[in-house]
Amino acid sequence: MSKFQKFKQSQAFGLLLLIFIAFVFWAFFKMLAPQTFGDFNKLQTYLKTALYYAVGGCGLYFICVMGPFDMSVGANIVLSSVLAVNMSKQFGYAGLLIAPIVSGVLVGLLNGIVYIKLRISSLIVTAGLSLVYEALSIYATNGKEAILATNYRAFGDYPWNLVLALAAFFLCGFILKYTKIGTYTYAIGSNEVVAKNMGVNVDKYKVVAFTLCGLFVGIESILTISYGTSMTSASNLASMSRNFPPLMGTFFGLAFKKYGHPIVAIVIGEFIIELLFEGFVALGAPTTVQNIVTGIVLLAIVTMTIKPVKGAVVK
Repeated sequence: MSKFQKFKQSQAFGLLLLIFIAFVFWAFFKMLAPQTFGDFNKLQTYLKTALYYAVGGCGLYFICVMGPFDMSVGANIVLSSVLAVNMSKQFGYAGLLIAPIVSGVLVGLLNGIVYIKLRISSLIVTAGLSLVYEALSIYATNGKEAILATNYRAFGDYPWNLVLALAAFFLCGFILKYTKIGTYTYAIGSNEVVAKNMGVNVDKYKVVAFTLCGLFVGIESILTISYGTSMTSASNLASMSRNFPPLMGTFFGLAFKKYGHPIVAIVIGEFIIELLFEGFVALGAPTTVQNIVTGIVLLAIVTMTIKPVKGAVVK
């Protein structure tokens, strides 16, 4: 194997490739809209949005690397956000931080248990449960908009949004790299039958994966409500659109996990997606065009991830 071939398989190559893709998109839109796109202040704003999507993407990574999906993320965000607003009124920042995390974990745990017990597609299970979570969000708000008080919005801007997001990224990376959960997660995703034959309790770790997803979605909810400052309850699966931005970051992580840094790939991937969105906004493109591009990018990323590596060894 030549030095160049070895370099193409290295972590440095994966990181440089991600940075290069981000730079290409930035340069492209900067040339087309130099006055309205991509200066330093705007890049900071793009990063704010990318950060909370990336936190949710880290949670979805635990599930998607095994094979299933969680289509209730959007409903979880809505429910956890409105609970964060309600609890902040009574308990201040303690309520703002604890309520959405507890809510997210419970939602994730319920998703995992129902998925394992019913033995049907995770898409069907989580989409059905989304209706329940949406109904709970309506009950929690009486159908009204939940608005976060101005004195509890510290996590919507720098530096506290960055501090919370980095804490989530480090936690995700630690679990994946240094714990049994991470080892078994990759083993199940690589070959579920082999993992089961080697003594891994597959059902247990799938429930753990859904629960961890709920934990990170709860953290995303803190960042979401702090940045957006308000949340409206959803119904009839209206929350479903919130599933896809973090999911796209997850697919970046899956596509680049062979380079050894999926969390970095999720963060930069979300930033790339945000560059796309904001680039088309700067060009005055209608929302329909943005949705088309989002769909094309999502399909392209999925195509990059359809050949999982087989034969991971459970240590």
